[in-house]
Amino acid sequence: MSAAPNSIDPAEVAKFEAMAAEWWDPNGKFKPLHMLNPCRLDYIVTQIAAQFGRDLTAPRPFEGLRLLDIGCGGGLLSEPMARLGATVIGADAAPRNIPVAQLHAEQSGLTIDYRNCAAEDLAGAGEQFDVVLAMEIIEHVADPQGFVDTCASLLTPGGLMICSTLNRNAKSYLMAIIGAEHVMRWLPKGTHEWSKFITPDELYDLIRKAALDPVDRKGMVFNPVAWRWSLSDRDLSVNYVTASVKR
Repeated sequence: MSAAPNSIDPAEVAKFEAMAAEWWDPNGKFKPLHMLNPCRLDYIVTQIAAQFGRDLTAPRPFEGLRLLDIGCGGGLLSEPMARLGATVIGADAAPRNIPVAQLHAEQSGLTIDYRNCAAEDLAGAGEQFDVVLAMEIIEHVADPQGFVDTCASLLTPGGLMICSTLNRNAKSYLMAIIGAEHVMRWLPKGTHEWSKFITPDELYDLIRKAALDPVDRKGMVFNPVAWRWSLSDRDLSVNYVTASVKR
């Protein structure tokens, strides 16, 4: 029996494989993600609490929720989700990312199920989750619609998918490619391909075709004066994040 097709792009996996050991260095090659993480977490936590009626003042508000972090890398999102009480499975196609994530979770006293696999592998095994995080990954896959379809199949009815990516326009090319890779050198050159960026309307179309209902989208905007990221209701011109619910 042949293996199930998957949306993994081997060249994209190789890029992140080469940077695996630097995941937890806030000044290393993943510095942009460390800077972005508080903004991402703000959105994720708020959306999960709203969808499942959770009290964020409780010690472990996400207790009882099963959460999948696709493209988990070194665990920058998996760890805070575990601290909030969720049962977390972190999946990544780059083999070297997994021991890095496992070691850091162990050092942090957290129990997280990290797996070197594709989303399609989990779907093929019949896995189901209340929440699927697909953060900064869809612009790296070979088949965006197939990837979103797989995410949808992994959700329980009423489950929540949170997906972030980069808009495709002149500003995003200037900021994410020229600025982040060539001028600031926050990321190695070639980390992103502008042609793979996805507009918010295109992503909403992919989400709806996967039988998910979009419920929210916001921009994530970098302020060079305050040197921090924040959420925006209006500015989705470069980085943005969406929330959608399985019917």
